[in-house]
Amino acid sequence: MKIDVLIPVYKPDEKFLTLIELLEKQTCPPDQIILMNTEEKYFRQLTDEASFLEQHGKVRIHHLSRQEFDHGGTRRKAVEESKADIFVMMTQDALPADEKLLENLAAPLKDKTAVSYGRQLPAEDCGEIEKYMRSFNYPAQSRLKSLEDVKELGIKTFFCSNVCAAYRRDIYEKLGGFVRHTIFNEDMIYAAGAIRAGYCVAYAAEARVIHSHNYTNRQQFHRNFDLGVSQADHPEVFGGISSESEGVKAILQTTAYLRKKGKWREIPHLYFQTIARYAGYLLGKHYGMLPRRWVLAFTDNKEYWTQEGQQ
Repeated sequence: MKIDVLIPVYKPDEKFLTLIELLEKQTCPPDQIILMNTEEKYFRQLTDEASFLEQHGKVRIHHLSRQEFDHGGTRRKAVEESKADIFVMMTQDALPADEKLLENLAAPLKDKTAVSYGRQLPAEDCGEIEKYMRSFNYPAQSRLKSLEDVKELGIKTFFCSNVCAAYRRDIYEKLGGFVRHTIFNEDMIYAAGAIRAGYCVAYAAEARVIHSHNYTNRQQFHRNFDLGVSQADHPEVFGGISSESEGVKAILQTTAYLRKKGKWREIPHLYFQTIARYAGYLLGKHYGMLPRRWVLAFTDNKEYWTQEGQQ
């Protein structure tokens, strides 16, 4: 059984080089590592492409412009470059926590399971709030999710992350693949379609990557604006299922965690962050009512609004 790893790349750094080396050391090594690199000049600033490809024989690079990049469309093109039975989507800033990442990620892909996604662990420089949010969204227990779980889990039934996720090609082809044009959430949109079609999504807690961020409130606002846009654009996935209740649950549990740890000074920061996130999300959900100049000021992905389909 062949496994390919597909990675969108933009302004790669030394961590990206470490990622490639760690993927090559997996107990279940990838047949190919396919890179969809945005803007060739940035890749060349990091390393000489010819020597890089000579050193890493399984790597294939496809360059595109920033105007061509799309969260769904670019990943669709990457899949078209792969012939593997299972393909793994990753991001350039996620590092395998051990040599069994791909092995553990592929293990749940049997019977009617369409996709599995891994556990994201906080990096050493991760703040207390983000550290707890990692454990909230990525607990230590694995779980198989189906349409029957919507009553219990709500929107989280469809949660899936292409930071580290493995897909069965046969089911992917049947379902029509990733959405061609989306600002965000291509992974969750696909997972929701799979679940509604009668398939399952697996959370594989044993498949672990190191991945976390210390976003500013401004960055949280922009990211959540795009999140709101994606939900507004796909009512077939998100309509009728509230995500706000999951957010409230996260805030309450994070507050309790900070109190228990004696991190009282972090609590106001948590609430300011929450305001920024929710304001961005709410504005994104109603972007159709906003002036275009506001939309372009609020989004984290200006190219999305000038691509075909958003003219």
